[in-house]
Amino acid sequence: MLSRKGIIPEEYVLTRLAEDVPDHARYRARERRARFVGKNGACNVAHKNIREQGRFLQDVFTTLVDLKWPHTLLIFTMSFLCSWLLFGMVWWLIAFAHGDLDHSTRLQRDPGEGAAAGAPAGFVPCVTSIHSFTSAFLFSIEVQVTIGFGGRMVTEECPAAILVLIVQNIVGLVINAIMLGCIFMKTSQAHRRAETLIFSKHAVIALREGKLCFMLRVGDLRKSMIISATIRMQVVKKTASLEGEVVPLNQIDIQMENPVGGNSIFLVSPLIIYHVIDKNSPLYDISPLNLHHHEDLEIIVILEGVVETTGITTQARTSYLADEILWGQRFVPIVAEEDGRYSVDYSKFGNTVKVPTPSCTARQLEEDKSIMDTMPLSPKGTIRKRSVKLKPKFTICDEPS
Repeated sequence: MLSRKGIIPEEYVLTRLAEDVPDHARYRARERRARFVGKNGACNVAHKNIREQGRFLQDVFTTLVDLKWPHTLLIFTMSFLCSWLLFGMVWWLIAFAHGDLDHSTRLQRDPGEGAAAGAPAGFVPCVTSIHSFTSAFLFSIEVQVTIGFGGRMVTEECPAAILVLIVQNIVGLVINAIMLGCIFMKTSQAHRRAETLIFSKHAVIALREGKLCFMLRVGDLRKSMIISATIRMQVVKKTASLEGEVVPLNQIDIQMENPVGGNSIFLVSPLIIYHVIDKNSPLYDISPLNLHHHEDLEIIVILEGVVETTGITTQARTSYLADEILWGQRFVPIVAEEDGRYSVDYSKFGNTVKVPTPSCTARQLEEDKSIMDTMPLSPKGTIRKRSVKLKPKFTICDEPS
C-alpha cells in the first residue's frame, strides 16, 4: 500500500518481503510420488501424441462403449435424428421429382383416359399426404420406427419409393442394434461389479511365523460370489540396469500367499492376503525408514474373477504407496461366530493394532537370528464367539429299585 502511494520505494518493499520469509519456506517440498494405479483402480496414465487416430475407428463398437455417458447419449440421439432427416430429405426429393408437391398436378384429371379405363382417373402420388418437407420428415419417422398412423403410405406408383422404404428399414434396424448394444454393454460393464470388491486402505508389515510379511485385507460386499477368483501383486518402481538404461515404471511380480494356497482365493468372507518377504522379494531391503512419501515404491494389487450371476470376467485394482504401508501392525479380527453362523463386522475392516516387530529389513533379520530372541511374543488371535447359547444336557438313567 505504501509503495503504491510512492512513500516507500517498491524495490525496498520486495526486499523486505523476501527477508521475512523463513529459509525453510523458500524451498518447495518434494511432491508425493504420482500413483500409477489409483486407490479406486483407475490407471493414472495419459496417452498423448497418438498419430494413428484412425485405429480407433476400426473398432467403432469398443470406441462407443468406452465413451463417457454424455457423449454416448449424444451420439445415440444424433444417430436417429440424422437418419430421420436424411431419409426425410430423400422422401421429399422423391415427392418433388414425381410432382406430388405440385397442387395443380395432384388436382389434374383426365376424363378421357379415366372413362376408357372404366374408373375415376386422377393423379397417384408416390407417397400420399406429403405436402412439404415437414410431412416428409414425419413420414420418415413413421417408417423407421414403424409407427404407422395411417395418414401417409407408399403407393405402387414409384418403384424408387419402394426401394427407399426397404433401405430405410434396414438402416433403422442396424442403428437400433448398434446403439442398444452399446447401451447394454455400458450398463453391464465388468468394473461395475468391482465396486463391491474392497481392499483395506492401508497395508501392513509384521511378523508371521517368524518372518516379515506384507499383508493386506480384501473382501466382497455382495452375497453372489466371484468364481475362480485370483489375486496377484506387482511392485512398480524406477530401476536402472547395469548398462545404464533407466526404466521409469518397472513392474516386478511378487509371490502371494493366502489361506487357501496359490493365487486362487475363496472369497466368501474377508481374507488377509500376505506375501513373505524373503531373498527373492523386491521388498527384501525395505525398512521402516523407507516408508515415507518420498520413497519411489508402489505396490499394485489385482483381483480377477468371474461374476457368478452374469458370467462376465471382472477385475478390481488398488495400490499402496510407501507411506500407506504400516510397519509393525496387523489387522484386527472381524469374523465372529454368532448364533450358529459367522458374521463379518465391516466397520473394523481396515482397523489395525500394533504388534512387536523388529525395525530392520528382512535381509538383516535373516542374517542376524538373534534379533528374534529379543522380540516379545504377541498373543495369538482367535475367532471370537458371541451370543453362544448353551443348551442344557439331560441324562436318562434307571431309578433304583
